[in-house]
Amino acid sequence: MHEIHTEAIDLNLLRLFDAVYRARSVSRAAEALGLTQPAASHGLGRLRLLLGDALFTRAAGGVVPTRRAERLALAVQSALATIEDALNEPDRFDPAQSRKTFRIHMSDIGEGRFLPVLMAGLAPKAPGVRIETMALPPAEIAPALDSGRLDFAFGFLPEVKDTERRLLLRDRYIVLLRAGHPFAGRRTRGQALLAALQKLEYVAVRTHAETLRILHLLKLEDRVRLTTEHFMVLPAIVRATDLAVVMPRNIARGFAEEGGYVVVEPTFPLRDFEVALHWSRRFEDDPSNRWLREFIVETFREG
Repeated sequence: MHEIHTEAIDLNLLRLFDAVYRARSVSRAAEALGLTQPAASHGLGRLRLLLGDALFTRAAGGVVPTRRAERLALAVQSALATIEDALNEPDRFDPAQSRKTFRIHMSDIGEGRFLPVLMAGLAPKAPGVRIETMALPPAEIAPALDSGRLDFAFGFLPEVKDTERRLLLRDRYIVLLRAGHPFAGRRTRGQALLAALQKLEYVAVRTHAETLRILHLLKLEDRVRLTTEHFMVLPAIVRATDLAVVMPRNIARGFAEEGGYVVVEPTFPLRDFEVALHWSRRFEDDPSNRWLREFIVETFREG
């Protein structure tokens, strides 16, 4: 059998084939497609010649498909449905039926704080939707959003410019200590508390620039005894040692509620920050993008 290339076949011929296969009649297929009988017959003749098969043979009341046509029918129907879905996708998004994968920039601490709530909320509304997280360097985030490599970026991202954004919550950096730490019982405040921080030793997270910047502004770099790559190991380290960590209050409160930790709130420089959702202007009107960002805002926005 000679090889057939897709560029040789007009999409309308496949629509005609599908209509004839479903109707079992050339005349009824022509009527369904708004064609004249001669035009439908001519198109079917072209397809027969291209495929080297009769495709349909005469029968009482119409036509019946050949074996080749039977094998071809399912593939043609699937291809036409896929094309129709792709063409109609910009106009609609059905979360209950979608199997779309969304890619979101999040830090490891963001994953720990927000992913459990996000996935629990998505389960009943969009059970087939998938989430993939990745942590990109700040300079790569906006280009990745514009290219579609990322759908959203989630977090405190002051370096990320030229994106659409929605404020989700306001937070601040605090110091987390183990319960029973000698420093935890102090009643000092203000400048006295900031000065007292010089007596603590710290664990720092290399990938979280703002906490490193705060330690630098407070001249506490020499008090850092451990530097790690990830935030989520910190609770175990803090609980087992006298090391302190600068981290977001929103996250620290979750640890404190489980017991074994104390939160101290000095008046740091740069202590207040905002967590926002970022996306590209290119996808502002994309239905799937719009649906998920509205869901995220509804789920996490304060108040």
